[in-house]
Amino acid sequence: MTDQQDPYKEIRPFNDSEVADALLNILHNDEFLTAVTRYQFPKLSSSIGWLLKPFVRIALAAKIGEIDSVYEFQMLVANYMKKMIGRSTTKLTCSGIDELDPEESYLFISNHRDIAMDPAFVNWVRHQYGMDTVRIAIGDNLLRKPYVSDIMRLNKSFIVNRSATGREMMKALTQLSSYIDHSILGGHSIWLAQREGRAKDGNDATDPAILKMLYMAHRKSRSFAEQAKRLNIVPVSISYEYDPCDALKANELHAKATDGVYEKSEYEDISSIVKGITGDKGHVHVAFGDPIDADFDTPEELAAEIDRQIHENYYLHPSNLIAAGRSDDATADQKAGLEARINSVEGGAQDILRQMYANPVLNQATQTQE
Repeated sequence: MTDQQDPYKEIRPFNDSEVADALLNILHNDEFLTAVTRYQFPKLSSSIGWLLKPFVRIALAAKIGEIDSVYEFQMLVANYMKKMIGRSTTKLTCSGIDELDPEESYLFISNHRDIAMDPAFVNWVRHQYGMDTVRIAIGDNLLRKPYVSDIMRLNKSFIVNRSATGREMMKALTQLSSYIDHSILGGHSIWLAQREGRAKDGNDATDPAILKMLYMAHRKSRSFAEQAKRLNIVPVSISYEYDPCDALKANELHAKATDGVYEKSEYEDISSIVKGITGDKGHVHVAFGDPIDADFDTPEELAAEIDRQIHENYYLHPSNLIAAGRSDDATADQKAGLEARINSVEGGAQDILRQMYANPVLNQATQTQE
């Protein structure tokens, strides 16, 4: 198939016909094998990693050798996801999913707290209800390593080109806008964060620029309101009782507030992904809102409606209520749980971390007052 016949080839998830080659490339990527060896054998990898790597490759080949479709790869991921949920959460609940039509495709616009787990939890919940998994928007800043890009595209991720500038950026955003529309109309649901980057301060707000992007490829053919309705947008609120990356976020925000700048280390995003996956989350809740079918003529109006649903549907955990000083019936253990997290950072970062947990309570209160 030529690029003209497949205009999204550079950004779209892999097709079934591309799965075998992608897995072969991953299996023969030395950096990937080194990372897996270190993960499986943390004490031995530094001294005899070179000896262990061939056996790691053989073990991996045995697991993925029979996989020749995206669905089969995702079922392998689902096995690991089940173990991860068992180890890192006390429970996982959801609301609003019963109101969604399993045969419909939706654009899920979600608050963004965790790089990998936000869309993963949406996918897991849909899978438990017998619904198709979603295509996931992921920034190219997280895909600097070819094997990471391959793994994500095997897992139905598509690439958001954030590194382009000038005319190339306009071209990339128009292609992205077209691809999202193409996916929804083709029967594929999509997960998209409400903003670029995580809401590190716990203050969930939709960036109208994201919604402008959704319209870029369609300005000449229909109004903004028509395009928004065509995409079948459903706001999603994901809430974590505990954020595994809360201390990292608080220290970063404190550094920016005091020094005016924060320099990320080269692999900090990858470290955050790993910590977000493996760290203690407590109770996690995924709340699906109502499909937006009213006319919103501007990105700002639509952003306000998405925010309204995300704030109102946000499940408030004891950690949120305690941080906001509204937890009359909180137990001693619950109070101790939040205090331990606050005490994991120092100085001004403590106030930032506490506010991070309190902001969803304040946002919900603001919505109910309006």
